[in-house]
Amino acid sequence: MAISRSNIIKEIEKIVQETCAKESNIFGYGIWAHHITHVARNARQLAGIFHADEEIVEIAALLHDYASIKDRTLYEDHHIHGPVGAERLLKTFEYPPKRIERVKECIAAHRGSVPGEKRSAEAECLANADAMAHIGNVPSLLHLAYVQHGMGIDEGREWVKEKLKRSWKKLNPPVQVMLKERYKAALRVLTDSEKQE
Repeated sequence: MAISRSNIIKEIEKIVQETCAKESNIFGYGIWAHHITHVARNARQLAGIFHADEEIVEIAALLHDYASIKDRTLYEDHHIHGPVGAERLLKTFEYPPKRIERVKECIAAHRGSVPGEKRSAEAECLANADAMAHIGNVPSLLHLAYVQHGMGIDEGREWVKEKLKRSWKKLNPPVQVMLKERYKAALRVLTDSEKQE
């Protein structure tokens, strides 16, 4: 089904949001409201800084965690399965093949816990947008640790700290400058709670 380029983002938003609302989504609907929409917003904001194609990074942002939202068994390798699912979906909209490849590259390289080469401005932009969302929305990470993964207080706190540290390392220096105070504040809260025990 051919769709105008101006409507493709709206269609992808609708599909991802509906998938996030399904009971089979292990992350709950909050992944839409508290992560994916934040990553997409960050990607649009950063596109100019990275001289990246805004449409590519926004589509990649909407689809970067889609594989694990659709199928919980793909969580650990969602950066591998995500590009395949993105290609399948984008082909149904007759999205240009070269642009599909660019979206796939972004999704494949977005994770901080898995070494991967970011070979384009768009891939750098998405990785930074994802990391920004983690640092900027710590309650979402706490929910993931405690509710979705069922961790205890100490284990969850350490998991969130490590996730924040990986996210920080994933950021390019200009973006680190933008988030430095927020990052330090988040770590301070997590570290201070350790000291009070």
